[in-house]
Amino acid sequence: MIRDVSNLDILPGGFGLYDWLMLIFLIVVIVAGFAIVLYILALPGKIAISRNHPHAETVRLLGYIGALPVFPWIHALIWAFHDSVTIDIRRFPRQTQEATEAEIARLKAEDAPRRRRAEVQQAPTTAPTGDVKE
Repeated sequence: MIRDVSNLDILPGGFGLYDWLMLIFLIVVIVAGFAIVLYILALPGKIAISRNHPHAETVRLLGYIGALPVFPWIHALIWAFHDSVTIDIRRFPRQTQEATEAEIARLKAEDAPRRRRAEVQQAPTTAPTGDVKE
């Protein structure tokens, strides 16, 4: 014999307005928490890119990978501020600088759509003031 469970209430008093509001609030808090964590994990990479670090890609990846064991993330943050001057014996210093600049330009281009979205959201919405000539 199969029991009818179509009328089975999850909550004894039903699912009211405050229950729905609490559920929406909980979802918003969880999404905001994830956004804050991702922002913090991206800090070493953003710092390395803004300082034209020669190993910016590695610092950025270590910032994300080092999330679970916290020590690699701290290392990436310190490394982002460290001006590591390395000379690759396969390239001369001028070529190394050009390669670093090309890599930084590529990383900034990847980050540009996110920056444009942020600029659009922060754009002023007020009309310009001043005299209107007819």
